[in-house]
Amino acid sequence: MTAIEANFDGLVGPTHNYGGLSEGNLASARSEGLASSPREAVLEGIAKMKSLADIGLLQGVMPPHERPYLPLLRTLGFSGSDTQIIERVSREAPHLLRRASSASAMWAANAAMVSPSADSADGRVHFTSANLLTTGHRAIEAPQTQRALARIFADDERFCVHEALPYQSDFADEGAANHVRLCADHGEAGVELLVWGRDAASSYDGRFPARQTRQSCEAIARRHQLDPARTVLVQQSRTAIQAGAFHNDVVCVGTRTCLFYHEQAFEDRKGAVAAIRRAADGLFEPDFVEVPASEVSLDDAITSYLFNSQLLQVPGEDRLVLLAPEETRENTATRAYCDRLVSGNGPIGAVHFASVRQSMRNGGGPACLRLRVVLTQSEREALSANVIMTPDLFAALNAWGAKHYRESLMPADLADPQLLVESRQALDALTGLLDLGSDFYPFQRG
Repeated sequence: MTAIEANFDGLVGPTHNYGGLSEGNLASARSEGLASSPREAVLEGIAKMKSLADIGLLQGVMPPHERPYLPLLRTLGFSGSDTQIIERVSREAPHLLRRASSASAMWAANAAMVSPSADSADGRVHFTSANLLTTGHRAIEAPQTQRALARIFADDERFCVHEALPYQSDFADEGAANHVRLCADHGEAGVELLVWGRDAASSYDGRFPARQTRQSCEAIARRHQLDPARTVLVQQSRTAIQAGAFHNDVVCVGTRTCLFYHEQAFEDRKGAVAAIRRAADGLFEPDFVEVPASEVSLDDAITSYLFNSQLLQVPGEDRLVLLAPEETRENTATRAYCDRLVSGNGPIGAVHFASVRQSMRNGGGPACLRLRVVLTQSEREALSANVIMTPDLFAALNAWGAKHYRESLMPADLADPQLLVESRQALDALTGLLDLGSDFYPFQRG
């Protein structure tokens, strides 16, 4: 069965700002309080999507969430008109306004865990919306994410969109940022690698939180009806987490038969490699590309986001292409490593660079911005919204972002009630562009 790996990128929302809300995300902490450019951010993201569509990849769009999110603030006891709530929260609890205004849903790698129909016992593509409960600003995302997935992948015969796991610390789930699928061909059965940071049955005392639990990975594997023999659960390195690798995709990325990872990505590196080999036995021979710490330190890997890159099978290319952020090229160690990487005969034959600086300053590289969904031809034809990037959609989105987004935004500007008006106008127009319906966002439902 022929299938391809599509990328669904999160559109940056109108309230994109540097609020410094993500504990353990060093880039986010460094940028806290700086001026952001929502317009530049959304246009960067749209340009990245267009560039991948132009080289023959299937590129989709994930809509941003409604922000500031007034239902959260009303639940917390603030009342009155929308304007009165924003003014009061900005005076009495500005930290809550930052949480309610975060545009973090742009990082679609955290939207859900996804398993293709070739891996599931019932032959459907399975999605589990991530509960993201470790950080307060992201824990509000799952219901709208589920609504978006259910609207785009609406055919119940081909797709199954699950709600988030229980909002309990035992089942903390950060989505596809902790998931890698390896295979010989996207349409054939593969090996699913689910990476966890802590076991909820044991104590954890790290400086930074381990956001994914073993128990959540086990639950998702059951939900998605995965073959236990082809499913590998691996512990992320505690060293990597405490160095700032808050998700596994900061130190590891993979596609097809290739796993590209840092030497310090996994707690038991040799055990992880052996487990993947066993799971792949009879299906394919894995290609392991391990980056030694002696060549690229963990700090350089995290600062440059070398691994928070997209590993792509580009039509017409014999070897894989790594799409890395510009910061990887600007870092001396990672630039030198990339030069050596492509000069050999390994599975990665080229490194291209993308400018997503607005996202990077908040701690998200090219891989953070996309959700990978393997789709057969019939599954592609069953998509229920206008979310696949085309020249016409690119032009429409570019004009939309230029019209509705502010050039500059400071965290203090979140207190401006006019920002809510502008954001809703932008999202209302977007639902028309993407054919999501007039009841997609809470404000549209009254």
